[in-house]
Amino acid sequence: MYNACMLLVKLLFDHYLQTVTQSSTFGHWSADHAIDFNPGLTNSWSSCSSTIVQTNPWWRVDLRYIYRVSRVVITNILDCCAERINGAEIRIGNSLENNGNNNPICAVISSIPAGVSSTYICNNMEGRYVNLFIPGYSKYLTLCEVEVYGEGNWASRGAATQSSTSADWFAEKAIDGKPGLQSLRTGCSSTLNQTNPWWRLDLSSVYRVSKVVVTNRNDCCTKQMKGVEIRIGNSLENNGNDNPICAVIPAIPAGESYMNLIIPGNMKTLTLCEVEVFGEGMLYLYYLLHKKQLTIISYC
Repeated sequence: MYNACMLLVKLLFDHYLQTVTQSSTFGHWSADHAIDFNPGLTNSWSSCSSTIVQTNPWWRVDLRYIYRVSRVVITNILDCCAERINGAEIRIGNSLENNGNNNPICAVISSIPAGVSSTYICNNMEGRYVNLFIPGYSKYLTLCEVEVYGEGNWASRGAATQSSTSADWFAEKAIDGKPGLQSLRTGCSSTLNQTNPWWRLDLSSVYRVSKVVVTNRNDCCTKQMKGVEIRIGNSLENNGNDNPICAVIPAIPAGESYMNLIIPGNMKTLTLCEVEVFGEGMLYLYYLLHKKQLTIISYC
């Protein structure tokens, strides 16, 4: 059983949020079949990816953000040709030099039995691109499923909303990657002065939430953050403000960050200059199956 800050949430990306490609395509065995949540153990041709026979075939997923990758799980084809995967290198990094195939190696696959999923530990290697690459002549690269797990800041991919908006201090400014300490108006979110103001982030995608980092404004009004509660859960009842509490903020010095997050009381304003949500989970999947919410609120 997880506590509120280690809540396991089943969240999956829409397939448009990542780019999958390969060096060539054999028939209908397209690159995206390797992340379709179907290991292809019944119909390989409709749910596995494969290149044609070529020199140095490769497959790559663009995670769109830099993550610490903890492990990669590869499922091999069930029927013929299980040996095709032998010698494949898992490479992780931020470079597209040589199509990403020069990035550091996480592991080299010696072999995977037919229809079996094998896990390769990457020890939190950082990177945006994950490649499968087989060096050599006259090679096929066939993949029936690729799963990439790791940790990162999930907030920047989410959808933010709040109970009201003061001028142009929109909710999404709290997840724009800019703490707004030089120009609060262009970099921070804020509600109006109201009863029980709240701000909510829909993570829209599989994590354990390990910590939440909040950056306070650095001018006047830094005391507005005192008493803010961080609530994490799956319900939208009361705009998500009835979800379990992760933490209550006692105070945050001007311009500094607190690792967990909500405000109780009348006539309150909720101003956030940056919110970051960190956790571990699958870094992509093909179908958006569930939506979960993380809510920062103030109530009486």
